[in-house]
Amino acid sequence: MSDTQPATGRHRTLVLLALALGSFVISTSEFASMGLLPLFAGDLDLTVPQATYGITAYALGVVVGAPLITIMAAAVDKRRLLIALVGLAFAANLLTAMANDLGLLVAGRFLSGLPQGAYFGAAAVVAGTIVGPGRSGSAVAWVMSGITISTILGAPASTQLGQWFSWRVAYTIIGCGALLSALLLWRLLPSTASLRGGSVRGELSALRRGNIWAMMLATSLAIASVFSVYTFVDLFVTDVAGMSSSVTPYALALIGIGLAVGNVIGGAVADRYPFRGIVLGWLGVLVVMALMATLAHHPVALLALFTLMGLTMQISVPSIPVRMMKMAPEAPTLMGALNMAAFNVANALGAAVGGQTIELGFGPLSPIWGGFCMTAAGLVVLGLLYRHLRTTDDRAALSLESSAPASA
Repeated sequence: MSDTQPATGRHRTLVLLALALGSFVISTSEFASMGLLPLFAGDLDLTVPQATYGITAYALGVVVGAPLITIMAAAVDKRRLLIALVGLAFAANLLTAMANDLGLLVAGRFLSGLPQGAYFGAAAVVAGTIVGPGRSGSAVAWVMSGITISTILGAPASTQLGQWFSWRVAYTIIGCGALLSALLLWRLLPSTASLRGGSVRGELSALRRGNIWAMMLATSLAIASVFSVYTFVDLFVTDVAGMSSSVTPYALALIGIGLAVGNVIGGAVADRYPFRGIVLGWLGVLVVMALMATLAHHPVALLALFTLMGLTMQISVPSIPVRMMKMAPEAPTLMGALNMAAFNVANALGAAVGGQTIELGFGPLSPIWGGFCMTAAGLVVLGLLYRHLRTTDDRAALSLESSAPASA
């Protein structure tokens, strides 16, 4: 590969698709675990709360790996970094497939989570370089498209494979997908000066900013509601709505369709109204969660609300890393990685809160109400700390509004 940008629009599109494929495979490994949870719980003789340790371990891997790998690899060429990260995903998913007890399962899931945050951060920066300046929201949406498609196709297909054959087969195929992703990135991603490593000091400096941690706190709380529902989709489909477990893959796909539609809307919103996109998305989630808790016994309503939940939440998602990158423009890769770390804190929090509400005897609908409360808490944090979360763009917009002449 030459030290130039991709020569044609077609090549740029192929590079973006290769980046999205990496996101797809890594995210499928995450989301498929929710649908496969009853299968590996039964096979390994675990209770459902015990089996959720595997999901929590993945999320912990992301939380640890996102800042650690990003900072340690700050000086590494992003092409090599991305290839190495999906290579790690390949090995970790094969380890998961070979697990014969809870300890190995947790180890495999923890290692599977390590590359996710660093991959997303580096891929978002690379996509931004490919699409050009002023389109950071579109760049994030390209990378996020792999995540949303994983919820439509990857996770449901993996769940179906697990039900037909074995959860081990599902994780093995996911691992092979990671290997394919590594090969495509090696073949298509150009070696350019703009993708070379940066300063470790520049990445570290962003960690001293309180507004970054405040944004992560709000995000972790608000996004947790999706995972409090997603983790227990099979429970809602079977025990609450009285449908067959064979409907679970389709329910997961409906959530994915909502996420995909929301991602398209969110990508456009992120380039124009990022803060409003976050607030409106989270308010929409509160409405949907309240309706779901009320109407979940009706199969058609439950399935429709799964889609709406994905759509409303995903409208906010592309705006979050864009806002964080504007808060710390000297560390865009780390901001993208920390964004995914926040999402996986949400994953662990949603699964843990949902599991505990059931364990404490609050009933099968309790994870939904737990999710409602967490998103509401995220909105409260966002409102209380808004003054600290504003960026230069926000202040400029407020200045223009205040200086504009009053209308007649």
